[in-house]
Amino acid sequence: MEDKHQEEKTQYLYGMHPVLEAVRAGRKFDKVLLKKGLEGSQFRELMQLLTENELPYQFVPGEVLDRKCRGSHQGVMALVARIDYVDIDQFIDNALGRTLTPLVMILDGVSDVRNLGAIARSLEVAGGQGIIVPAKGGAAINAEAVKASAGALMRIDTCKVSNLRLAIYSLRQAGFKIVASSEKADLSMYEADLTGPVAIIMGSEGTGISKSILSLADQTVSIPQQGQIGSLNVSVASAIMAFEAVRQRLEKR
Repeated sequence: MEDKHQEEKTQYLYGMHPVLEAVRAGRKFDKVLLKKGLEGSQFRELMQLLTENELPYQFVPGEVLDRKCRGSHQGVMALVARIDYVDIDQFIDNALGRTLTPLVMILDGVSDVRNLGAIARSLEVAGGQGIIVPAKGGAAINAEAVKASAGALMRIDTCKVSNLRLAIYSLRQAGFKIVASSEKADLSMYEADLTGPVAIIMGSEGTGISKSILSLADQTVSIPQQGQIGSLNVSVASAIMAFEAVRQRLEKR
């Protein structure tokens, strides 16, 4: 059950017609909740629009919607996005338009909102341009994430994509070097060139970067370690990678 204080911070739009109109108008949502068993022409139109706009949705029991809404939700409720997402083409254009050597991060399976916020904060401090997250399986960009980022999520671009592989292809075509961070890599991050346009892939603490995503990296690097634990919190590892890029760029000047 969600924390009551968090519920108070959450903004929902509910009702079939209001949600339909919002999706038609291009409004972005973190997730759309749909009552199991919904039918009808409006429901079918909504499903088509959600799919076309790559908006994440989830079917839930009616009781879940009843708990979140005191009014008539008609089996539809949308969690309003806390930030404005940009599509991958705009994300790349913005990054390259701000600097000749943009630094961005791709988060594969990072599901904790506090880690997401901390990563965004470190990236913004390091002068990075934005993060790319999957529409499914990634952390929700909610009030807690924005708070953990100290406002960084409002300052850098965030791109939510349905397919990380396609996003990586787009980045490579635009001249980005794709670097994956993994403790299993033989190559140290100090041996990698992070001075040009770079997209750094970070994976979840539990399973790391998925094999299908890891296979797309131009280089896979590790953070040198001397202790016995063998792994770092993903937000800490992300900060280390980002500031190694900063160090290399400062030395190159």
